[in-house]
Amino acid sequence: MTTTLTPDGPDAGVGTATTPYPVASGAPLTHHPGRWIEGWDPEDRDQWVAHGRGVATRNLRWSIFAEFLGFCVWQLWSIVVVLLPAAGFDLTTAQVFWLISVPALVGATLRIPYTFMVSRVGGRNWTIISAALLLAPTLGLALVLDRPDTPFAVLLIIAALAGVGGGNFASSMANISFFYPQREKGWALGLNAAGGNIGAAVAQLLVPIVVTIGAASALRLPLAGWIWVPLILIAVVGAALRMDNLTHARADVTAVLSVLREPHLWIMALLYVATFGSFIGFAGVFPKLIADSFPTYSTFQVGSATLSLAFLGALVGSLSRPYGGRLADRFGGTVVTMVALFVMALGALGVGATIDLGNFWVFLGVFLVLFAAAGVGNGSTYRMVPTIFALRAGVADAHLRSGDVSAQRAASAALGLISAIGAYGGFLIPQALGRSQIAYGTYEVGLLWFVAVYVVILAVTGAVYLTLGRRTGVRI
Repeated sequence: MTTTLTPDGPDAGVGTATTPYPVASGAPLTHHPGRWIEGWDPEDRDQWVAHGRGVATRNLRWSIFAEFLGFCVWQLWSIVVVLLPAAGFDLTTAQVFWLISVPALVGATLRIPYTFMVSRVGGRNWTIISAALLLAPTLGLALVLDRPDTPFAVLLIIAALAGVGGGNFASSMANISFFYPQREKGWALGLNAAGGNIGAAVAQLLVPIVVTIGAASALRLPLAGWIWVPLILIAVVGAALRMDNLTHARADVTAVLSVLREPHLWIMALLYVATFGSFIGFAGVFPKLIADSFPTYSTFQVGSATLSLAFLGALVGSLSRPYGGRLADRFGGTVVTMVALFVMALGALGVGATIDLGNFWVFLGVFLVLFAAAGVGNGSTYRMVPTIFALRAGVADAHLRSGDVSAQRAASAALGLISAIGAYGGFLIPQALGRSQIAYGTYEVGLLWFVAVYVVILAVTGAVYLTLGRRTGVRI
């Protein structure tokens, strides 16, 4: 049985379920059981204005909420590890950095299968499943954090479970890319990503407050897990009732294999390691860096609660991301990404210098510039991907049009795979900084490694995509 999808908004529900909603061009949108939509074409401006924008916006809202919770869960251990010594846990420096980085490692790896789950089971269906999976790491964390005698291996396994939160990003971005026209993808994908990324900031702000407020002498660390459970349940129910699956977002094995053979996939993945990898890696290690380099400023007492300023890094990086996408919509992603990488290199140099100066507020300001540049680079890099794959599919105005369904599927698969590879930066950065601290007694050497990486990737971006843009006349 099928019914024609009726419009969202003030007129939703007017008329009968079997009366087609008029679309000026193209086939009407048809709603199949299980909230499957057939006939979706966001490039059809009449369909988009009449009906598409409302459906896309509704799906985007719930996608953002589910992804937001994924990032909250993904970042939990980067916050908790700073609090473990006060709760009686005895861990080495290497063990602490493993607890920070292993969720990023698992999350990056999970992004690969998560990318294809949208096309296998539907975006709405997979959002329900992936949101429900967040219960495992939150409940696991809640059950072990009041037991200081918990073996490190058990802590590491539960930290690894938090990686499911990182996997959510790939499926969410792959799904939302199908809902929006090419001309608006930078802003839409930027909002979706920022809404998720900001979960890292909210978790870093909220968890220290929740576990300390009203606690007379002992931290209530299990609350770091319990507080997310009701929100996860809301996300599961909301996705089930308000999100949709798209029939044309189906698995295309040929398209996937062609994406893996596409050199631009690997170049863009390199850019994403530098931009998103830096964001999530620095967000994860920021509380530890502050605690080690400026212990006096690690926490602040606000009444009976403890507040950490580490959340500001993830917040700034998250809020700047959609503006990177919007700037790329207007000017092309290549130029915006190159500027972001240049500022990131200067920022990493500045952070190393300010650690030596011993001035926390200068250190914080420079680090926030680094986070902002990484956020802008995240958005602009992601905006480049649909343009590149539309151009490879032969679309002349690739910056404005996404091409046929095959090109859209290829771009969606590429977005997920690139996000997976880029997320490994969240593992590499804490490990590199931990190695720098253990081997050299300072974080500055590790920061210099990052400067060198940013400069190399900046050069590669210019050599490949400025040249390609000039040759094709397309703003990449």
